[in-house]
Amino acid sequence: MTKAWVIRAGSAGEHEEANLAGGFATISWNVPDLTPATTREEIRTHVDEAYPDDSPGRKANLTGQIWAFRNLIRPEDIVIMPSKFKPGYLYLGKCTGSYVYSAEESDLGRRHKLPVEWLPEPISKSVIKDDLLYSLNAIMTVFNPSRNNAAQRVLALYHRGEDPGDVELSEAAREADPTTAAELQDEVMDPDPTPTLEAIRDRIRRHLVENFGDHKLTHLVADILEARGFHCEVSPPGPDGGVDILAGRGPLGLDSPTLIVEVKSESIPVDVKVVRGLHSAMTQDRADQGLLVAWGGATKPAMREFQRDRTSFRVWDAEQVLDQLFDTYEQLPATTRARIPLTQAWVLEEEA
Repeated sequence: MTKAWVIRAGSAGEHEEANLAGGFATISWNVPDLTPATTREEIRTHVDEAYPDDSPGRKANLTGQIWAFRNLIRPEDIVIMPSKFKPGYLYLGKCTGSYVYSAEESDLGRRHKLPVEWLPEPISKSVIKDDLLYSLNAIMTVFNPSRNNAAQRVLALYHRGEDPGDVELSEAAREADPTTAAELQDEVMDPDPTPTLEAIRDRIRRHLVENFGDHKLTHLVADILEARGFHCEVSPPGPDGGVDILAGRGPLGLDSPTLIVEVKSESIPVDVKVVRGLHSAMTQDRADQGLLVAWGGATKPAMREFQRDRTSFRVWDAEQVLDQLFDTYEQLPATTRARIPLTQAWVLEEEA
């Protein structure tokens, strides 16, 4: 039975790029080659030697995670790597082999490896429903999310880029996996999430998906730009020739810099044609600047196209929209703030 596994690439994402480029997932705990370790007791011995001052509970937790990485993650299982360099996105891949130890690796944090075939584009968290995000937001480094039919939903994310929700299980999926209870125990299965800043952003992002779809997102972007000092003219719903908002400075919105905005509320990344279309619209409307709001982000080819004209062109994905929302929230219209009721609070950010 295919399982889903979260494997984080370091507390600061320090192994993320190497994992993607090399086609593997890694753990960086200071334990020796685990190839000969065929029992949990052997791994516990390594943990005791590496972390003699840790509490018994901490050692048991590390043992469970390392044991899972060494022995329980199998070919065809789906691996989830939350991105630190691209917040709001997850990299998904399929495990293609067994544990290997690369003694020649100069970085000690990358010697413990699992081969993974990563998808070429990350998945935006905006396509994932709250209950699954809640499970994925646990801060443990290696764990198996299973609540709310997580495995089948992650598999759907991997194949189709969408979360079907906690749908009724198929007959085959309802069959119990006899290895689960015995092997996973409690250490790495569904650890309790912590209310981190990441989890809070996920909740607000989901609120925007549910309440500001389609043309409503265009009006929210216009409110943000108005708070930034622009005068905005919003096009009506329907075909707009690539221009959803005409904006400019001054009382009539005609003063430089003039700006045209295209808003794509879909949760899938836009392709290069959208970027080129906005470039053409900038020329046609003689605008000084262009802004593409692509809620689901942009593909790598589209971002390369954007880089060619980045002095007059910007792309906001869901994360940039959130940043802009937080930065201008107090200046937004009261009606908009009422639809996004936020309260500022201090939250202790936990390490991954």
